[in-house]
Amino acid sequence: MSHRFCFTDDQGQLWFKEALTESVGNCFRIDELIYEDSSDHHHIILFENETHGRVLAMDGLVQVSRSDEFVYHEMVAHVPAFAHGQLKSVAVVGGGDGGAMRELLRHTGIETITLIEIDKDVVDFSRKWLPEVSNGSFDDPRVEIVIADGVEYMKTTDKRFDLIIIDSSDPVGPSAVLFTPEFYASCKDKLKDNGILVTQNGLASIYPDVVRDSSRCFADLFAHQGFYAITVPTFSGGIMTLGFATDNATAFSPDPAELHARFQSSGLPMRYYTPDLHVGAFALPADIQALVA
Repeated sequence: MSHRFCFTDDQGQLWFKEALTESVGNCFRIDELIYEDSSDHHHIILFENETHGRVLAMDGLVQVSRSDEFVYHEMVAHVPAFAHGQLKSVAVVGGGDGGAMRELLRHTGIETITLIEIDKDVVDFSRKWLPEVSNGSFDDPRVEIVIADGVEYMKTTDKRFDLIIIDSSDPVGPSAVLFTPEFYASCKDKLKDNGILVTQNGLASIYPDVVRDSSRCFADLFAHQGFYAITVPTFSGGIMTLGFATDNATAFSPDPAELHARFQSSGLPMRYYTPDLHVGAFALPADIQALVA
C-alpha cells in the first residue's frame, strides 16, 4: 500500500518519514495506521507509535503526539498568561488541535478565546481522534471558533486582544504567510495596550533564518521582544523557539517573586511549566543569541 510521506522497510513495516528539510529528516514506525486523507488545505496522517503514542502529522510534519504535547502547550499558554497576569481576551491563530486553548482555559480570569483556524477539517478531526488534547475546550462557552484565514482575519477584525498566540505549523508551505512582517504588523495592531504576541518560531537549528527575520520584525514593532526555548522530544532537531513580543516591560521581564505568587495563587498543577523555568527559558545559548542580536 502506498502512502504519502511513508515508506516500507525490508521487513514490511510501514514508517512515517518527516522531512524537515531536503537534507534532514526523522522517522516514526507506524505500529497502527489510524487515518490518512487530504483536505483542501492539508494532508493529514494519524498513527500509533510505541514510544510516542498517537501521533498527528500534517503535510509531512509532526504536529502533536500524546507523549509530550503538554510541553509545547503549557509553555505557549502559561508563559504569556502568568507574565501578563490579567488576561481577559485571547486569540489563537492555528491551534486546531485545541491544546493551547485547553491550557488557557485553566486561567479563570480569561473571558474569551477566539480560535482562528483555516481548516475546519482539522478541528473536526481533532475532536474525533485526539479528544484528550482539547479536553472539551472546543465546547467551552468562552470559546469562539472562526474558520478563516488567519492573515485575513487579523487584517479585518475589529476585535482587540490581550494576547495573540500564533500556534502554527512549521514555517514552510501554507504556514509561511504567518511568519511575515505584514502579518506581525497586523497582529500588533490588534493587541490592546500592554498586550503580548507569542509565536511558534520553529527549530532554531533547522530554521535559523526564520528566527532571525522574526526577531528583526519584532524589534521594528515592539518595545520589548525576545525568544524563549523549549525542547519537545517528538520535534527532533534541537531547541524550539517561541517568540515573545510586547510593549509591556513588566510582562517581558516579570519579577520572579511575582511569577511565583501568581503561580501559587492559581493552584494549577503542571507537568512542565514552573515559574523558575519561565524565567530560565529566556536564557538562550550563544548561537541563538547571535541570531536575535
